Amino acid sequence: MPSGFLRHLRACNNARLPGGRIAFFIGTNQVGWLKPAVADALRGFPGVTPLGDGLSLTDPDSLPNIAKTLAERGFYRFRREAFDVRATPEGPALAQIDRGALPSFGVQAVGVHVNGLVTTPGGMHLWVARRARDKLLDPGKLDHIVAGGVPAALTPDETLVKEAAEEAAIPRSLAAQARHVATIGYAMERPEGLRRDILHCYDLHLPSDFRPHAADGEVEEFALWPLQRVADTVAAGDEFKFNVNLVLIDLFIRRGLVAEAQIAPLRAELTGLAG
Repeated sequence: MPSGFLRHLRACNNARLPGGRIAFFIGTNQVGWLKPAVADALRGFPGVTPLGDGLSLTDPDSLPNIAKTLAERGFYRFRREAFDVRATPEGPALAQIDRGALPSFGVQAVGVHVNGLVTTPGGMHLWVARRARDKLLDPGKLDHIVAGGVPAALTPDETLVKEAAEEAAIPRSLAAQARHVATIGYAMERPEGLRRDILHCYDLHLPSDFRPHAADGEVEEFALWPLQRVADTVAAGDEFKFNVNLVLIDLFIRRGLVAEAQIAPLRAELTGLAG
């Protein structure tokens, strides 16, 4: 089982930067990595100047319009969701960019993932969601009961409450009981580009009589699985969305589903991913 877990951890950290990319700056703060085609396109916009071997945008307020223009040129799909651009996870927001542009600009994104746990007479269970078949990213894959990106101007905690209501109809009073348990980061080469994500991971213990339902249509169905079944599924294949595996592996370690001798190698990989 641990070798199956290690496969997921290493797959999510497969990017080797710069990897043929050049640095992207807001002013003098590096915020991303650009492939040559995106860099060439950016050079045609006012306020984009060379900085060392990279490119700097001197007018941060122009980034949303630049990102929209590149989407119209076919570089990526425009998502109409603004995300903050930061040089470091704890640093101030330097600009905003559309969610669809994040992988092409190599800009770090922040997300929240919630382990929806239920204690039953048969042991610990986890609510598992199946993503809608029309989702742009990983349609039909298994997912957390609540997971989503942190949009501009919101904190992870605020995003959790918002996403919990939208994705699973979890009341605010219940969602607010979620406990932050880990922060995991990774840099991954994906078909859509470079994913540099920071995941804020939460445990939320739900009442045995609670039943989630999809309020926004992004989830096809929910199912309550024994935690061991979740662990076996993660170890055996790729049924879960790629980054969900990272959060679940951390959960398995904390819940004692990993043999003592195998914890250290997994923890070393997770520490290497920590943001």
